[in-house]
Amino acid sequence: MEGLIMAAQIILSLSILVGVHEAGHMFAAKFFGMRVEQFSIGFPPKIFGVKYGETEYSFGAIPLGGFVKISGMIDESMDMDAMSEEPKDYEFRTKPAWQRLIVMLGGIIVNVIVGVLIFTALVFTYGEQYFPKEEVNKYGIVAHEIAQDIGLKSGDVIVNINGKDYDRFSDLMGSDALLSDNGYYTVLRGSEKLKIDIPSNLIEALSDKNKAGMFIEPRFPFKVGAISPSSAADKVGLESGDKILAVGGVPVDYFDQFEVEKHKHAGSSVDLSILRGNENLKLTVDLDSSATVGFQAVPLLILKTEQYGLVESAQIGSKQAFAAVWLNIKGLGKVFSGDIDPRKALSGPIGIARIFGGTWDWHRFWNLTGMLSMVLAFMNLLPIPALDGGHVVFLLYEMISGRKPSDKFLENAQKVGMVMLLALMVFVFGNDIWNLF
Repeated sequence: MEGLIMAAQIILSLSILVGVHEAGHMFAAKFFGMRVEQFSIGFPPKIFGVKYGETEYSFGAIPLGGFVKISGMIDESMDMDAMSEEPKDYEFRTKPAWQRLIVMLGGIIVNVIVGVLIFTALVFTYGEQYFPKEEVNKYGIVAHEIAQDIGLKSGDVIVNINGKDYDRFSDLMGSDALLSDNGYYTVLRGSEKLKIDIPSNLIEALSDKNKAGMFIEPRFPFKVGAISPSSAADKVGLESGDKILAVGGVPVDYFDQFEVEKHKHAGSSVDLSILRGNENLKLTVDLDSSATVGFQAVPLLILKTEQYGLVESAQIGSKQAFAAVWLNIKGLGKVFSGDIDPRKALSGPIGIARIFGGTWDWHRFWNLTGMLSMVLAFMNLLPIPALDGGHVVFLLYEMISGRKPSDKFLENAQKVGMVMLLALMVFVFGNDIWNLF
């Protein structure tokens, strides 16, 4: 069932994004009087289609893209027979270069607009929830395996990133930290101030599926929340609101300490020292091999929530949308520089589906869809033949030089671009399948 939910989410997301992208091309073409022969979401074979006016609107069986076929344009259809005929006034090739440029940019522009609108709507609807720096720094961080590898320790207080202040805990794992050159954390460890260098390939380590979540998180004192029925906690009478003071006689001030100590007693019994109101209690709990006690921990940290009006939401949403693009630019830069292994940096549909997750969460769905919309706009702007960016380069050359590239040149460029894209698709699909195991 989880696999079906993952698949449904990525198919819906890509269908929306491909639909609006291709609609951007189509409406721009129709506005300038060009004939649009076909509009398709998904690649052939065709599942369903209907013709309205001069355009056939269809859905393809392969939901990983789509296309618009504009008369008189050299595209992925490679219909060179039509290109050998006498040009007609409704064809793409007969229109001024500036009009053709707008048509080619139409999909990219619409994807940017959609991405900004999605992030704006999310901020306006949900606001922002975060742990502010001053709250996190009351107790410091929990340093997991990857953090320990770079020199961080649990209890460290991170003062700044690259010598600059930050506002919230999530900034510690943002692009300024993970994608900067010669980045570092300034840390207080007791009374000692330290500089912890951030390796240039840290983001590669974090992308390892076997080490997911093994970096840092806020350290927090806690109390017992909801109790799972028939769990070890339920059987010994642990109650919501209890505070666990010690495990097996070892004091635990923070939840990470509780986790460490309870795992030392996996598969056996252990005494828990409990504070319930003003009363001190001792409960003996039987732990299974996973050391599961069976309660929800309630962090005793203040989670800050901010709500925004429409204008503020638009400003914040726009910033978040373009931050996604900048993150991808910096990430690609590290791939090309060799700091990040492309096998760990590039994901295809299977990898993206896993990010959506096996449960349907509308907030996560729209957040990822907004990010993908911005990434799709950026990727399509790359100057690769067969992508919108490749067409844009040739059109700019024509506008600047006054000379139009020959149809034969455009045909060969399209072939080269398609080979490059197919090779990339084979790589990301193979990489996704490899990472499943």
